[in-house]
Amino acid sequence: MREQFQFNYDLLTDWKELPIEDFKLVQVAYSAMDRAYAPYSEFLVGAALLMEDGTIVEGNNQENVAFPSGMCAERVALFYAGATYPKGVVKTICIVAKGALMPASFLLSPCGSCRQVLLESENRQRKAIRVIVVNQDMRTLVLDSAKDLLPFGFGK
Repeated sequence: MREQFQFNYDLLTDWKELPIEDFKLVQVAYSAMDRAYAPYSEFLVGAALLMEDGTIVEGNNQENVAFPSGMCAERVALFYAGATYPKGVVKTICIVAKGALMPASFLLSPCGSCRQVLLESENRQRKAIRVIVVNQDMRTLVLDSAKDLLPFGFGK
């Protein structure tokens, strides 16, 4: 039997087209990105989480010479939120990046480990996490759920 998986997403030409709440979240993610520690890849990544209560949690990538001991921005933010707000609900995550690791025209997306952590966070809170990814050329991908990034992820 052949099955098919589909999902919907929005693709904007510029993140400045986002509603004001998301617009502000992108600005916070860029601020976090500017503080990233990425001396080896020179690929800076910032993440900002909007919690249901309005709290914003930031994260950025933290590299380490003993690869793969560093951590991606998404996981820094999600693990901080889980440790600091264990009953909190993540409403939206925004991810931004810059660097020559990939051409600016390539659509960015979280790595596999971050996708799994996003999915686990979504399952844990029993509520979808919207995902906003701002590309280096300003194109912006908006997904309704982390599940759309990893349809066959580990889980219950």
